[in-house]
Amino acid sequence: MRLQQKVVAITGGGRGLGRAMALAFAAEGANLALLDLNAADLAETRTLCEAQGVRAAGYPTNVADEAQVIASLDAVVVDLGRLDVMINNAGITRDALLVKVRDGEVAGGMTLAQWQAVIDVNLTGVFLGGREAASRMIRLGNGGVIINISSVSREGNPGQTNYSAAKAGVAAMSVVWAKELARYGIRSAAIAPGFCATDILSSMKPEALAKVTAPVPLQRLGEPAEIAAAAVFIARNDFLTGRVLEVDGGLRL
Repeated sequence: MRLQQKVVAITGGGRGLGRAMALAFAAEGANLALLDLNAADLAETRTLCEAQGVRAAGYPTNVADEAQVIASLDAVVVDLGRLDVMINNAGITRDALLVKVRDGEVAGGMTLAQWQAVIDVNLTGVFLGGREAASRMIRLGNGGVIINISSVSREGNPGQTNYSAAKAGVAAMSVVWAKELARYGIRSAAIAPGFCATDILSSMKPEALAKVTAPVPLQRLGEPAEIAAAAVFIARNDFLTGRVLEVDGGLRL
């Protein structure tokens, strides 16, 4: 796909990996539709994209809310005229052990609320974004690409039952959609980042950060721009579909 003047929608586009991907696609000449809960972050990312000479629009959206996703993507098509790439990136964490034991006694564990919050955003939100993007791509008749952000944690990361389950589901959905949507000229793939230098990890104490990077063969965190480059690669490569691109510095959990 040639990206110039194409429309790329990104959930969680206000900051972090979402912002990095927005800027990478703007550098390729694509116009951006940014979906995020934080209006201030949306405005800042929009300004940064527009500084590269492309159009950008922000849409305050809770990706776990079906009506909001539908309304936002309807607005994207009206405002920008098309939808070529959908990046389902928005995500949250609510980490906890499945069962917490203290002095040989069960003292709690992951709550249903912690489970449901992550599943709602990280799995249901991707489902809604994928379904609604595919529906509009089919109606518009131009084909397109759906890129879902999974994680190295999909292999199973202690303390992340909810997150690992959601990210494994995201990877599986990406393969299913590639098979179902190819007939409409729509490709689907996923990126599974390792630990990246986003705000949360970058603010860790040096000793905590050392523990995170120790198992990584490259001995460092990934840069958001490196994940963004993977997204651009997927969008541009018309023979790539149904695969999970691992960008994790060689880490295996």
